[in-house]
Amino acid sequence: MQIEFLGTGAGSPGKFRNVSSLALRLLEERNSIWLFDAGEGTQHQILRTTIKPRKIDKIFITHLHGDHIFGLPGLLSSRSFQGGNDKLTIYGPKGIRNFVLTSLKVSETKLSYFIEFVELTDGGKIFEDDKFTVYAAHLDHKIEAFGYRVVEHDHPGELMVDKLQADQVPSGPIYGQLKAGKTVTLPDGRVINGQDYIGHAQKGRIVAILGDTRKTANSYKLAENADVLVHESTFAKDEAAMAHSYYHSTNVQAANIAKTAHVGKLLLNHISARYNGKLAHDLEKQAQKVFSNTKVVKDFDIVDVPFDKERK
Repeated sequence: MQIEFLGTGAGSPGKFRNVSSLALRLLEERNSIWLFDAGEGTQHQILRTTIKPRKIDKIFITHLHGDHIFGLPGLLSSRSFQGGNDKLTIYGPKGIRNFVLTSLKVSETKLSYFIEFVELTDGGKIFEDDKFTVYAAHLDHKIEAFGYRVVEHDHPGELMVDKLQADQVPSGPIYGQLKAGKTVTLPDGRVINGQDYIGHAQKGRIVAILGDTRKTANSYKLAENADVLVHESTFAKDEAAMAHSYYHSTNVQAANIAKTAHVGKLLLNHISARYNGKLAHDLEKQAQKVFSNTKVVKDFDIVDVPFDKERK
C-alpha cells in the first residue's frame, strides 16, 4: 500500500505544485488504484507516473470546489480511450453526479464503461469488501465536504511451517487443511489442531485522507490510530484566524490532531503557493515541534503505508 501525490497545491495550479489529487496504490492488495480528488491537470500528472488509468476503479471526491474536481471529466474520457472498460465508482457530495454527467453530455463524450455514483449525505460506512472498509465524515468547509478513513481488514496469521517441521508433521495437502484452522488426523494417528500452528493475525493498516477543512471533531474521529493521516496545511502556525476565516487549517492544527489521535505519520498537503522552498520547510519544522513524524509532501512523492510494527 502506497500513497502517491499527484497534486499538493492549493487553489490553482502553480509552477511547483498542481492542485489536489492523490492516488492510494492498492496494487498488491486488490490490483487497483483509488483516487482521492482530481483537480485540473490530474491526468497530465498521471502521465509522469506509472499509474494506469484503467486500474483506477474508485474515485473519492472530498468537495466540489474546482481545484478538486476540474480534472475529472478529462480523466474519465482518457480512461475510456486507454482500455478502461470496467465499472468505476465515484463517491462524493451531492452534485458530483450532475457535474460529471453534464460535462460528458455537453462535450458529447461516450465512455466504454459504467459509472456508479454514490452521493453522500451523511457520514458512516460507504464501502466494504473482504479486504477494506471505507468510512466518510463531514468536515467543516465553506461548502459540503467529507473526509475519508480507509481501514484494511486484518491479515490472517501465517502457517508456522517451522513448528510443523519440528513436530514432524509431513508436508502436503495436510498443510492446507491446517492453514484453514481444521483439526487433522495424521498418518501416525496423532490428532492436531490447525489453530495451534497459525501465527498471530497482522493488524490491517488505516489511512485517513482529509480534504479542505477547519479544525473539527470529525477530523479526530477519522484520524484515530491511523497509520497515515493526510491533512491540509493551507496556512502557517501564526495564521489561525485567517485559516478559520477561509475554512482551512494551519500546519500546527493538523499536527495537534495527529498527536491527539495517535497517528503514525502526518503528511501535509494543500500547500499555498506562498510557501516555496525554505518557507515550505518552515511549515514542516513548525508542525514537527508538535508532532515529530510530519512531512510536507511534494507532487510525485510516494509514501509507503507501513504495518504498525514497521512504524518509524
